[in-house]
Amino acid sequence: MEHPEAAQVAALVGALGAILALVPRDRFSPLVGLLLLGVGSLGLVRSLVGDDDLRLLLTEPTGLALVAVGVAVVVVAAVPLVRYPTVVPVVLLAAAPFRVPVELGSEEAFLLGPLYVAIAASALALALRVVLGKRPPAPPRLLALPLAAFATFASASFLWTWDPRSGGIALAFFVFPFTAGLATLARAPLAGWLPRALLLTLAGLGTLFAVIGIWQAQTRTLFFARDVEVANAYTTFFRVTSLFKDPSLYGRYLVVPIVVLLVAILFRRGRTLEWVALSALVGLLFWGLFYSYSQSSFVALFAATFAIALVGASRPVRLVLVVCALLAALAAAAFAAQAIEGRSAREVTSGRSRLVEVTLEVVAARPLVGVGIGGQPRASSELSGRGSPARNASHTTPLTILADLGLVGFALYAWLLAATAWALRLVARRDRMLGVGLAAVLGALVVHSLLYAGFFEDPLVWGVLGLAAAVLAAPATQARSAESEPATSGGTPLSLAH
Repeated sequence: MEHPEAAQVAALVGALGAILALVPRDRFSPLVGLLLLGVGSLGLVRSLVGDDDLRLLLTEPTGLALVAVGVAVVVVAAVPLVRYPTVVPVVLLAAAPFRVPVELGSEEAFLLGPLYVAIAASALALALRVVLGKRPPAPPRLLALPLAAFATFASASFLWTWDPRSGGIALAFFVFPFTAGLATLARAPLAGWLPRALLLTLAGLGTLFAVIGIWQAQTRTLFFARDVEVANAYTTFFRVTSLFKDPSLYGRYLVVPIVVLLVAILFRRGRTLEWVALSALVGLLFWGLFYSYSQSSFVALFAATFAIALVGASRPVRLVLVVCALLAALAAAAFAAQAIEGRSAREVTSGRSRLVEVTLEVVAARPLVGVGIGGQPRASSELSGRGSPARNASHTTPLTILADLGLVGFALYAWLLAATAWALRLVARRDRMLGVGLAAVLGALVVHSLLYAGFFEDPLVWGVLGLAAAVLAAPATQARSAESEPATSGGTPLSLAH
């Protein structure tokens, strides 16, 4: 990584940007924060790609044309968002899953290019609206304070990270742009049609990914997944990735629409035909999910489905569900005990127990503030003396945070989760279906991150937080019907009730 001192300054600039973008209540401080987040990201990218690649980008005609096209796309996309800011959540969600393979320095990376463009355009549109005299509501301090605290501490930990390159990637491509996206989303005016639009967008994306995954399973064709292709040659089953590089990431983007559709089936007072159509769509998505063979995705789906059933069921049915779950857990424990008899923990957990061990070694070595953002894999590799950093990633979000950011960072993580849970409870009081839907999505992502990690690297997590903040920042639900209001209104948020 070139220019490490400049990279550290960029990390601190981004940390200040996170505070200004989330906490202040005035009109212009958040705009300064968004600008600083962008400067911090660009400063870190400069150190990551190196001077030679940067020189080619800014001096060669092809590079200059690429930069000009990118800026033009952002500006052109921002124009309609100034007039119709209520579509910002849908635009961000539609762009969130897509990753574009690019050369980053000497490595190939899969960047969220469409999402970065959408975030930049939304932030520019917000700035223009503020300059034109609008005063968007600030995100509630219930979420703004823990978010700002976590982002700031994670950014500051770059100063002592054991792996500056991995830490720079985490900040430049995830923490800083996602914080900017959340700050923008939290200030977007809401419309009564928004929950339905988000549901349709999720269902459409899930259908696209599932259909491609099913096609891949039938044709034995993969995209962007050379490692999985090699692994498939040594197994009796064929894992698919759809438009993603990893089967578990593909599974995550099917689990989320499934749980949202289950919430709609359980809570929406629709006609029988609608329930049948939604159930058929769930079946299609599960069909696509099956071919991922992602254990983490199936565990997340089971946990979220069970939680949704508990929330929506009557008290007698809840009791039956709990009893059935306990019996199933006992049966599974007995079966597992018989199956693992005489086998090592490492063999039973497919190597996950070793990853836990080497991560705990890092925690023991640096318990208070950790080894810095992105530092856990390298620290585990050096302390244990076993394998490369890539083979020592914990794949468990709480453990990764504990190793990277220590007890201080883990406390901030716990504070953020607790604040989010309370915020979603408040959202559910305003709109039960929306609140339960957001909670189901977040619950599935939390469970998935226990086995696959990638929690704060997933834009859906930040989207749930941003939507919850936007709902709580909006004025109280008005008595007028949402359907009677224009869908593109940019003024006072409309009722979210259905």
